[in-house]
Formats: sequence, structure tokens, C-alpha cells
Amino acid sequence: HFWALIFIYIWAGPHHLLYTSLPDWAQSLGTVFSVMLIAPSWGGMLNGLLTLRGAWDRVRQDPVLKFMVVAVTAYGMATFEGPMLSIKSVNAISHYTDWTIGHVHIGTLGWNGFLTFGILYWLIPRIFNTKLYSQKLANTHFWIGTLGIMFYAIPLYWAGWTQSLMWKQFTPDGFLAYGNFLETVTQIIPMYALRALGGTLYLAGYIVMLYNIIKTVKSGTFVHDEAAEAPPLAPAVKHAGEHWHRWIERRPVQFLIASTVAILIGGIVEVFPMIMVDKNVPRIESVTPYTPLELEGRDLYIREGCLGCHSQMVRPFRSETERYGEYSKSGEYIYDRPFLWGSKRTGPDLHRVGSKYPDSWHYNHMLDPTSMSPGSIMPPYPWLLEHNLNTSKTAAKIRGLQALGTPYVEGYDQIAVEDLQKQAAQVAASLRKDGIEGENLEQKEIIALIAYLQRLGTDIKPKPQAGGN
Repeated sequence: HFWALIFIYIWAGPHHLLYTSLPDWAQSLGTVFSVMLIAPSWGGMLNGLLTLRGAWDRVRQDPVLKFMVVAVTAYGMATFEGPMLSIKSVNAISHYTDWTIGHVHIGTLGWNGFLTFGILYWLIPRIFNTKLYSQKLANTHFWIGTLGIMFYAIPLYWAGWTQSLMWKQFTPDGFLAYGNFLETVTQIIPMYALRALGGTLYLAGYIVMLYNIIKTVKSGTFVHDEAAEAPPLAPAVKHAGEHWHRWIERRPVQFLIASTVAILIGGIVEVFPMIMVDKNVPRIESVTPYTPLELEGRDLYIREGCLGCHSQMVRPFRSETERYGEYSKSGEYIYDRPFLWGSKRTGPDLHRVGSKYPDSWHYNHMLDPTSMSPGSIMPPYPWLLEHNLNTSKTAAKIRGLQALGTPYVEGYDQIAVEDLQKQAAQVAASLRKDGIEGENLEQKEIIALIAYLQRLGTDIKPKPQAGGN
């Protein structure tokens, strides 16, 4: 179980990037190894549950076993669903939706959370040489936490299926049935309310556990040094018929080296070709590096967590190209470090948002999202309109990107801030033209963010011809 997991899991990573600009061979490797993960994962899950054969009556009495059983069961559920979601036809439905979030929280709250709770209930009384303060409170925590997981995950599954079906729905005339992305957001708000209820229940259970543990600690005495005896270690020799991993697991240094090699193999095979072989990275002649102002805006986009709700990856599905525009090409991201493809669409994809709206629309949208998109659940960002942009590190950022291969001209870092100010003045002039005034408007952070958003996806868009229609 151990060796299979650490070897296979690294290869499975690309299953999060199916139908993206990632090379097909890497996507296929991710899918194959993800499906293979069912064997060791379910082997571990069944091993855990079958350990209780003949002792299931103890589960009714012992809260530690209750937490452990649900934790192992949640592990089995999550590790079956993960490989299932790596199948392309299923991933086309689930990716970017709340289905993925629900799946992850089965593992997080059920497996990791309940396993941790069970360990604490078992360990703390032994550390303090006493009994658990209240078995009843521990059982109460178990049932509150279990209900919390259900109220948290089930609405997210429902929301995910709703999102995907609405995003992909077409009318008989061939148009998107829900062309306004916001329609899909308002539809799942009740599911988010139930999710909040589930999270509250789970947190309440944690508070019950915290009280129980504090009372347990106060009722006992910490055991600083416990007398114990153990037989001398036997020489590490390989016995006839013994598996190789038993021999190596008795040698910590060799064990560390072997584990590291098992983990690194997948990463080396999947990552190194993209780094070492230049022709694996396609170039698009029209794609150029970000300007200094756009670069600062990109950092603001990251700082404010925009990629938590917006993706920047249009997949090659008709439902997405109709909604957003041309599907995304890998060559468009050649100067993105790191790339911001995202994994969730609480809001629409932004990879083709450049030039879709005027600068003033973005300004007002960040000030009050509902003024531009009635019913939006996006929070406002008024501080972007108030704070001045910090350009003290702009030159250093340019030099850092040059070191990574971004083709800024030699010495450009010396004039980067000057170029930034020129572009900022142009954006500010555009805002003033639309009636937006403000003291030192061109110095505000919002100007940089607008410049970045207006750049997204425009590198491959046809440029308007002078005198053309």
C-alpha cells in the first residue's frame, strides 16, 4: 500500500488538468495512473475496515473507533471518486464546478479530519495518564461532525451537477440556454447556504472536542518520562522469502533514498521534458511579455485571490467557446510565471475578457460588483481605488523574469517604471473620458488591475486595421 501510493500518486497529478493546454501525453499519463490508484487505495481502505472483523460491537461503545471507521470509509469514497473524475468524459462535467470541491471535502473533513479527531481522543488520555473526560461528549462530537460533513458535501455535489448542466445547455436554436454566467451562480446560492450550515456543524463539533480535551488534560498529569523496556535490536538481515521492502524498511537511510526516488520518478518524467526540450513549448509570434503595469496588475490579481473564483483556461468545448471565445493555446501562457489556469469557476473564465468591456466597467465592477452585474455574489474591492500602486519592486521583477528567459530588452528594468507610468496615464485618461474622476487616479492599484484584465486573451485576437470596419 505504502510503496504503491508514493510511486503512483505523483504520476496522477495531471488528471487535474484534462482538456487544458497541457500536452495530451501528460494528460493521458495522469488518467492512467489515477485509475491505477484504485487498487492500493481500496486495498488500504479494506485492510482498515476488515481489521475490525469480530470486533464491530466495540464500534458502538468506543468513539475512537467510530471516528476511525468513518475516516477510513471517507478515504475509500474519495479515492474511488478521484480516479473516476480522472476519466475524461466525467472530468468534462466535473471540472471547474463545485463537484470537485465536494469531492475534496469528503477527503478533508471525513478522512483527514475524523482521523485526526480519533487520534486525539486516543492519544491525549494516554499522554496525561487519565481517562477521557466524557465519552458522551465524544459521541456527540461524532454525530455533529458526521451531519456537518453531509450538509457540507451533498449540497456541493448538487451544485456541481447544476453548474455543469446549465453551462452546457443549448436551446433548440443552437444558442446557450444560460448565456449570462450569473444565472448559474444565483441558482446554487441555496446550496451554498446549506454548505455554510454544514461547516458550522463541523466547527461546533470541533469546539465540543476542544472542551472535552481541555477537561481531560486538567484531570490528569503529564507523563514526562515513562519507564519502559525493549529487547535489543536484532541485526538487520534479510530472511529467506522476505519481500525486499521489509529489508529496506529496517534501514532508515536506504529507506529515505528509496522513497525519494519512488516519488521523484513521476515528477522527472512528466516535468523535465517540458523544461529541457525547448520545442515542447510552442511559440505564438503575437504573444509578447507583459508590460510593467500589466505585470503589477497580475500580482494584484494573485494577491486578492481572484484565481480562487475565476479560471483562465477556455477548454475546447462548444459550450465554452460559445461563451468565452477561442479555446486557450499553450503558447499564450509562455510568459505566465506562475500560470493562473485556476480550478474553480464561482465566476466566469477570464482568459478572453480583454477588450470585452471598457475600462470604466472594470472600475465600477471592482467598486461595486452588483452595479455592473445585478445579483453578483462577488465582494467589492474599494481599497484598490484608494491605495497607490507600489512600484518599488517593479525593476527587480523585470530582472527576475529576464533571468527566467522572458525577452525584455537589456536594461529595460531601468525604464520599466517610466513605461508603467505612461500606460497608467492612458488608462486613467480612458476612465476620465467616461466620467470617472479621482485625485492621482493614475497612481491607484485599480489602474494596474484594469491594464492586466484588458490584456487577457488579446494576444491572439485579430488587431483592428486602420480605416477598417
